Amino acid sequence: MKTRFLFSTLTALVCSTPLMAADSFHEFTVKDIDGKDLALTAFKGKTILVVNVASQCGYTGQYAGLQRLHERFKDQGLVVLGIPANNFGGQEPGSDAEIKAFCTTDYGVTFPMLSKLSATGADQAAVFTFLTTSNPELTGPINWNFEKFLIDKSGKVIGRFNSGAEPDGDELVNAIKDGLSR
Repeated sequence: MKTRFLFSTLTALVCSTPLMAADSFHEFTVKDIDGKDLALTAFKGKTILVVNVASQCGYTGQYAGLQRLHERFKDQGLVVLGIPANNFGGQEPGSDAEIKAFCTTDYGVTFPMLSKLSATGADQAAVFTFLTTSNPELTGPINWNFEKFLIDKSGKVIGRFNSGAEPDGDELVNAIKDGLSR
């Protein structure tokens, strides 16, 4: 009887204790566009530009600029990371295989892409929750496709850019250069 009581008490305590929030982007494991586990610790020591992408959006042409950023800064330690999301206007309805084919065929994307995740709402993926809540100066919901988050080498969010921020625009490029030099 004591064992059952102790087990019940411990279970209640563990289940009622809130989960600790992640301290770093690197703490997450996600699926890549091919469905394989990807521990984001693989990007420790890199500056990361995370973008919620969509194939049928007015901003879809930004894939070309994101690819140029990838090519320009990858050897200096930048990782461009695309995360497809279908939250805004149903503009990413395809399967992961269809998204991958579109990105590689139409835009020559060679930077890492993840499996489709929810960027907002009740089913928001934990990685997006981290991006939108971890830096008190940059909190708030994602408003549309192609919002961009800059992550420093230790996994902290250091910049956030709206959908209209061009990948090769001065504001974003200067922030990336600053992140790479930290």
